[in-house]
Amino acid sequence: MLYLEKGYNQGKEERWKGIFEERYRKYQSKIQKFCLMDDTFMNKVFEDKKCTELVLRIILDRDDLVVDHVNCQLDIKNLQGRSIRTDILAHDSKNVIYNIEVQNDDAGADPKRARYNSSLLDANITEAGDKYSQLKETYIIFITKNDVLGNGLPIYHIDRMIKETGEKFKDEAHIIYVNSSIQDETKLGKLMQDFWCKQGEEMNYKVLAERVSFFKEKKEGVNQMCEILDEVKRESKLETLVDLVKDGTIPLDIAAKKANMSEEEFKKYL
Repeated sequence: MLYLEKGYNQGKEERWKGIFEERYRKYQSKIQKFCLMDDTFMNKVFEDKKCTELVLRIILDRDDLVVDHVNCQLDIKNLQGRSIRTDILAHDSKNVIYNIEVQNDDAGADPKRARYNSSLLDANITEAGDKYSQLKETYIIFITKNDVLGNGLPIYHIDRMIKETGEKFKDEAHIIYVNSSIQDETKLGKLMQDFWCKQGEEMNYKVLAERVSFFKEKKEGVNQMCEILDEVKRESKLETLVDLVKDGTIPLDIAAKKANMSEEEFKKYL
């Protein structure tokens, strides 16, 4: 009897091992196609503050910039509960805040989206009783697939100005668009080359190359990406179920069952 039980458990372990190996092979193939313009992959790479620091130093042309800490995939909400999920939210040593977004869809980089991100950031970095003069300096940075603003430039700096005098308004709220389609031999152009590279060995900047290679070639890194892709898959399924309940296609109890949660838990997402 003990021998049979041992054999059963061994067989069960082998089946699970096979399932995980198949998952690993399937996701590894998908991971090899990722580049830094894919936000799921970008978020993992730029959790490393040295990578974020490099990007900010090049875009802002400031070799003295030091990143203090980085948050990826952070939800920021307004008073009505509507939220944005930031790709990268970084703070430097002088407490300046940077929101970096990759945008493959031109609509995602609409000027009013930049304005919305900027205002939402301001609303969430102030505390009750803070003076307006204590508002932190902020940068909203869109790295876009196409030349969204359409003037053939590699980078666009947007700051408010006084129309009558031409002087800067000095509200310290900055917006920058980086056009990744220009990949020349400048520092910025080489950075944009790296954003489209799929292999670390092809990249110009060592700190990015090492991080990309870790998630594509090292088993530990690939396993971390597998976990992220599993989570993305679960979130996508949940979002679909929520939409189906909202438009009346399926009832709440069926959706909750398919999401493997109680009806009360599911209601939190409606």
